[in-house]
Amino acid sequence: MVISNRGLSLAEKLKALMAGHQGQAHTSRSLSASVDALPGEHASVSHAAIAKLANGSQDNPTVNTIMALCEALGGVPPAHLLPHDSYADREALEAFEDPQARRVLSLLQGLPQSDLRNVIADLERRRADLGLQQAGEGKSVKATGKRQRRRSRDEAAQYAADALEGL
Repeated sequence: MVISNRGLSLAEKLKALMAGHQGQAHTSRSLSASVDALPGEHASVSHAAIAKLANGSQDNPTVNTIMALCEALGGVPPAHLLPHDSYADREALEAFEDPQARRVLSLLQGLPQSDLRNVIADLERRRADLGLQQAGEGKSVKATGKRQRRRSRDEAAQYAADALEGL
């Protein structure tokens, strides 16, 4: 299940993910059991804590809790649970976790707009030739048509940590 609505809270996103991520619905108990079954060291998250997060009565989980929940939900990007418009596009967050995708983005940075449009057109044609579904249309474009400034990796990490810590 892909959540594309903007401005959803952590509780709303978590409930939607629990309702049917990758065909597997979770209750707070089953998600807690999935967290406990994860390999290696990770946070233990009780079913009561998950229920509180999902119903919105607790909205300031630790980073370790978020990481464990996201892994148990099938590798959801942790930033997706942040209650901010910038993190609503799960598809983009998943793509950005791929080191090759980040490399492509870094290569595109600084290109003139005309060259960038040509690269996009070439990629769209290539996807069509391969029979792939077209990628989402620039969801970070605001009504003004201007792109939001992208945070550096360090800025994004600090923003995510601050949001998770409730700052």
